[in-house]
Amino acid sequence: MFASPGPFVLQIGPLSIRWYGLLFATAVLLGTWLAQREAIRRGEDSDQLLNVIVFGVMVGLIGARLYYVLFNWGYYGARPMKILAVWEGGLAIHGGLLAGGLATVIYAVRKKLPVLTYLDIMAPSAPLGQAIGRWGNFFNQEAFGTPTDLPWKLYIEPYHRPPHLVTYEYFHPTFLYESLWNFLVFAILYCLLRRRLEHTPGALLLCYVGLYSVGRFFVEGLRIDSLMLGPLRAAQVVSLGLIALSLVGLAWLRTASKRPQHR
Repeated sequence: MFASPGPFVLQIGPLSIRWYGLLFATAVLLGTWLAQREAIRRGEDSDQLLNVIVFGVMVGLIGARLYYVLFNWGYYGARPMKILAVWEGGLAIHGGLLAGGLATVIYAVRKKLPVLTYLDIMAPSAPLGQAIGRWGNFFNQEAFGTPTDLPWKLYIEPYHRPPHLVTYEYFHPTFLYESLWNFLVFAILYCLLRRRLEHTPGALLLCYVGLYSVGRFFVEGLRIDSLMLGPLRAAQVVSLGLIALSLVGLAWLRTASKRPQHR
């Protein structure tokens, strides 16, 4: 059993530093450093890559927030100033991936950069950043799962429990499940697949999309705060679509690599 020590790293009067923001910044900086190292190894311009990452992260952050806000408009519509309070939590990773990915593609195309190569270079950094960032949910006591009595159960304070589960004290630490899965995905991409797929642009990106989505689909089934599309969990619907996309994409790349080259 374990419990969150609270959302703040430090508080001095009105000044406060939150774990959520600190972890997000750490994830971005570490992921950027890793991607720049890979760009140098591949002979790509690391400064151009940095520009791509900065632009993609900024747009991705906006997309992640808007995605979450739109699914919770009943709350944010009545409290519009809360829309800007990203340090309190409330980022939807699928919104960030879609917006950030699209922004990266547009930027790279306009600058005439190798789009798929850049996306492959950044691919391992994504699950590493997600694995770190998920711990922000732990400190904020959010994104937890159904009640449980397992040894690794997570204590949630009454204020953070949904009304229909207020009598339960311990819940599945779904943030931990997803964090561990993302660390595993990072290890697979970085240690096993990175060099093997280097000469097939887009393959490493598709592996990330598929592997991450498999874990997210199952973890989402335990969560009690899922964003919903009618009776369906939005994250599970999107995950299934991304799994299909990755499988089709990898099959197409495999077929294309076997085609005879005409000169």
